[in-house]
Amino acid sequence: METVIRPSSDLRNHYNEISRQCREYKTPVIITVNGRGDTAVLGLQDYYQMKSELELLRTLSEAEEDVMSGRTAPADQTFQSLREELKLRKDG
Repeated sequence: METVIRPSSDLRNHYNEISRQCREYKTPVIITVNGRGDTAVLGLQDYYQMKSELELLRTLSEAEEDVMSGRTAPADQTFQSLREELKLRKDG
């Protein structure tokens, strides 16, 4: 994925162009202030995708930690507990 670097004045003066570039080419744009990276701009769909992937990685990491620490239960026991809880919610 190619990263484009542009000065902050371009964000003001060429917003539509930067926005289109992020959406259509799925290319992040780094905005600089005084020649130094300051902000990253990316399309909304890319942002949501990145956020979802990060959440999945966190969940998988927690699950792996649970397995390593022995905090697991057999699947049939877990599903039975879930069924009982759902039935209580439905009936209650």
